[in-house]
Amino acid sequence: MRLHPLRTYKSSEPLPREEQLAWKIAEVAADPVAVDPDVADMIVNRFIDNASVAVASLKRAPIVAARGQAQAHPVGPASGGAGATVFGIAGRYGPEWAAYANGVAVRELDYHDTFLSAEYSHPGDNIPPVLAVAQHTGADGAALLRGIATGYEIQVDLVKAISLHAHKIDHVAHLGPSAAAGIGTLLGLPVETIYQAIGQALHTTTATRQSRKGEISTWKASAPAFAGKMAIEAVDRAMRGQTSPSPIWEGEDGVIAWLLDGPEGRYEVPLPEPGEAKRAILDTYTKEHSAEYQAQAWIDLARALGAAHPEIRDPANVERIVLATSHHTHYVIGTGANDPQKFDPEASRETLDHSIAYIFAVALQDGSWDHNLSYARSRATRPDTVALWHKISTVEDAEWTRRYHSNDLTEKAFGGRVEIDLVGGGRIVDEIALADAHPLGARPFTRPDYVRKFRTLAGPVLSEGQIDTFLGLAERLPSLTPAEVGDLNVLVADLPEAPKGLL
Repeated sequence: MRLHPLRTYKSSEPLPREEQLAWKIAEVAADPVAVDPDVADMIVNRFIDNASVAVASLKRAPIVAARGQAQAHPVGPASGGAGATVFGIAGRYGPEWAAYANGVAVRELDYHDTFLSAEYSHPGDNIPPVLAVAQHTGADGAALLRGIATGYEIQVDLVKAISLHAHKIDHVAHLGPSAAAGIGTLLGLPVETIYQAIGQALHTTTATRQSRKGEISTWKASAPAFAGKMAIEAVDRAMRGQTSPSPIWEGEDGVIAWLLDGPEGRYEVPLPEPGEAKRAILDTYTKEHSAEYQAQAWIDLARALGAAHPEIRDPANVERIVLATSHHTHYVIGTGANDPQKFDPEASRETLDHSIAYIFAVALQDGSWDHNLSYARSRATRPDTVALWHKISTVEDAEWTRRYHSNDLTEKAFGGRVEIDLVGGGRIVDEIALADAHPLGARPFTRPDYVRKFRTLAGPVLSEGQIDTFLGLAERLPSLTPAEVGDLNVLVADLPEAPKGLL
């Protein structure tokens, strides 16, 4: 890897575009390096993972609405391609709208892969826009594989170097450029075209973090899907010869100067050398549980503690529970956020998903986690759960913060230490560094786990034959023909009708 230095430049200061981050990323995207076999295997795993959570969410309101928007945009005779599929329904639709609908479905349950470093991310969000363009243009599985590898690489590289949340900017600002780069790789576009698309994609996908604060709305699932849609539109404009704001990161009125660390900000972005394989997907990790990633290890610890000490499931026996954890966990899903909604039994699913106190209480009492039942209103309002939930708080611990940000993957951690004070005296103390399913955890996810996740989540929605057919295609993704790439979809007969809107 090489480190690309990044800072703001005054308008009077020359910065050749060949030295700009957007150009360097475009060079990586245009590099026709082969996909390593272990990377290809992991891409297949994550493709199955995305499909699992998308199928499970097809009847949920945000997906129904997004699907309706896509249905309003069937591919027409003037289109430059065959259109793309939308999960659950037949037909071909504009690739940007198909990517949006499928992106919402993938993101809705907060149940697919993650990478956390200076920023946080869900790199699997790159798959829907790259897949949609592959179907629209008749690309084969090998091209799709290369595009996805680039999307993961660029998003992870940006996440390692540039914090967005520190400045209350939503993490999808790294996704727009990565998806544009991935589409550029898929299509074999020249550096110049990819460069223009990256600039436009970043320019149109910077937004504040209010989407993940307080009473969290359905836009949480739509934000990354919108970034993928914008990336497709940016590539389309660039292919038509249109240009973009430049230099987009480094400009005097650019992203660094006004949205991030300001004119004095300095970064070093790791990027592959020419000819170097794109392997960043191997640094990422998926979720065993449908909850914010920082909650994964805590769910595993809570389940174990509840089994070992069943008395602490009863709030009458617990004085208080303190979770000592990283800065990010404390301030985003812990009590450091100062969000009263995180303790409200009537809060939205999206909000409960970002409340570590709620998640720990339910996992402790139930000894399990279910993507639907654990968030049910009847579950959230159960009196003994509410009582236990309100005895839980978080504090930042410097060592867990250091480990969270470590670039040494052998010590990087997303858990913490729990201290449980019992009524009448006594204390239980335990800790966990990584979720069980993490690559370095107690039970790392492998292909059978991804397949089982798909079968479990798709079982109530699809027939066994459909499940087998889709998995058969997905597991052959690197060698699929263009026609088979176009068949990467499932059909569900009883989906709710979309509400009417403007389009």
